[in-house]
Amino acid sequence: MNKNSVYKLSYGLFVLTASEGDKDNGCIINTCAQVTSDPMQLAITVNKANLTHDMIKNTGVFNVSVIDNTAPFELFKHFGFRSGRDSMKFGTADSYRFAPKYADNGVLYVSAYANAFMSGKVVKEIDLGTHTMFIAEMTDGDILSDKPSMTYEYYHANVKQKPAAPKKSGWVCRICGYIYEGDVLPEDFVCPICKHGAEDFDKLG
Repeated sequence: MNKNSVYKLSYGLFVLTASEGDKDNGCIINTCAQVTSDPMQLAITVNKANLTHDMIKNTGVFNVSVIDNTAPFELFKHFGFRSGRDSMKFGTADSYRFAPKYADNGVLYVSAYANAFMSGKVVKEIDLGTHTMFIAEMTDGDILSDKPSMTYEYYHANVKQKPAAPKKSGWVCRICGYIYEGDVLPEDFVCPICKHGAEDFDKLG
């Protein structure tokens, strides 16, 4: 079985944001879809290792910003390559370049490099092991620009930085470019940057 076949599916890329107490946070996801139109409902899938996951589970509300194809690698690095558990995604000088704004649900969304945003209120959770799928009623949304949405394929071909050639043998994460040095990659290995598992690593060399 060639697991890489799933990369031919048409994925979008999104900044998922949540708020709890005085903490605002966000992460990159590639799974967001409309599942019904009456009522209008969205489905998002979030890795349980992400702080944003826990905040949505506790509060039941979130925003999704649809990333457009002008977004720089810095946006993915800011929201996807570090954890909100030990860093601030919002409220820092470098975060303002992404033009965060509050929606009516009191949660920030990213308005720069995004062509739309949607707000959701969770009505159902589905445990998928490493991830949770949240089914949510859409409570708000707007179109921010007419720029095309960025696809997963476009990101990999045109935006993601290529890893430097390693000095040792190892494995490279197809998602974020992290390199694990060593001849054997443990089956239960999880990327410390993007939290994807060993199935998303390729052998170098």
